[in-house]
Amino acid sequence: VQLQASGGGLVQAGGSLRLSCATSGLPYSTRAMGWFRQTPGREREFVAAIRWSGGNTYYADSVKGRFTISRDNAKKTVYLQMNSLKPEDTAVYYCALSLYAIVSSFSSSRAYEYWGQGTQVTVSS
Repeated sequence: VQLQASGGGLVQAGGSLRLSCATSGLPYSTRAMGWFRQTPGREREFVAAIRWSGGNTYYADSVKGRFTISRDNAKKTVYLQMNSLKPEDTAVYYCALSLYAIVSSFSSSRAYEYWGQGTQVTVSS
């Protein structure tokens, strides 16, 4: 299984970006995919997750109403549409895949077995 994140960049506060996570070797048993972010010296933070079967979505309170996670089954790609970006959204964003997670663990980085390489998002004030 390989995950390739892309779409990061530099944007002004209030702007938008769309991150993509392309997958290869996607297992039939995939339970969920998620986005996390990390800044230097801090633990990886949950951003959003999508249940692969059914498409239910879950968000951190800090991004609810601004970010939208979605998937394209045919392209085996997950997206994170980020609107109304704030300087505090600046981080390296990682996509991740879980084979076994239950809903209550979707926000835990430990529930994900596979990770992409990360893409930098910088929001200037």
